[in-house]
Amino acid sequence: MPNKQFVFMVLEEHPYGREMLMQLMDAGHFPMAIIEEVSDIAEEEKGKFLERIKGHRVAPTFTELLEGHDIPRYRVHHHNKKACRLLIEELGPDLGVLGGTRIIRKRILRIPPEGMLNAHPGLLPEVRGSASPAWSVYHDIPIGATCHFIDPGIDTGDIVGKREIPIHKGDTYEKLCWLTLMEAGALMTEAVSAWKKDELQRTPQGESELPTFRVPSDEIMDVVLQKLKDHTYKHYVD
Repeated sequence: MPNKQFVFMVLEEHPYGREMLMQLMDAGHFPMAIIEEVSDIAEEEKGKFLERIKGHRVAPTFTELLEGHDIPRYRVHHHNKKACRLLIEELGPDLGVLGGTRIIRKRILRIPPEGMLNAHPGLLPEVRGSASPAWSVYHDIPIGATCHFIDPGIDTGDIVGKREIPIHKGDTYEKLCWLTLMEAGALMTEAVSAWKKDELQRTPQGESELPTFRVPSDEIMDVVLQKLKDHTYKHYVD
């Protein structure tokens, strides 16, 4: 079986990507290279995500994770710009793995011949877009994570893994975000394992009854936090 290789794309030191890379490496899946976007967006997204999982374990930094491993680490200013495109073309990976990035455009997506995989911290197609745990609570949808191929839409590509997460009364919003982070890493690790064995199965997504979500307003978040406080979310296991 040929030695399949993947490139790992991520915003600079994003905690989502750090957790995913740690789980991948623990399972013996080492990227041929890491392409890290260093930008204001990266810094902003890292801060938002750290706030969402406040009080819970954060994976080691990429510098710490890569210590003792001969894995090149490239930095670009924008994942969708020419410099990144040329770099990926030069590296020639079979697959791209996204560990928390901006929306990747078609000209980049089409470079790896076997596509690009993303792990979404919510169930698809039910909860597409941003802040999936918040919108799941708001609309009384089960909490979970999904691993899927990327296509030009937002969270619309073929699904390769999907799992609900048991939620208990008393779980905070920060814990929900952390649980989806952990599950997304596990699903990506399982997907890469199957991909290396040529056993990855793709399932096209159906339609969603809800729109693609944006970052929730303060008013929406007030409802979400109150439902968790009052235990009125409809999908507790207890």
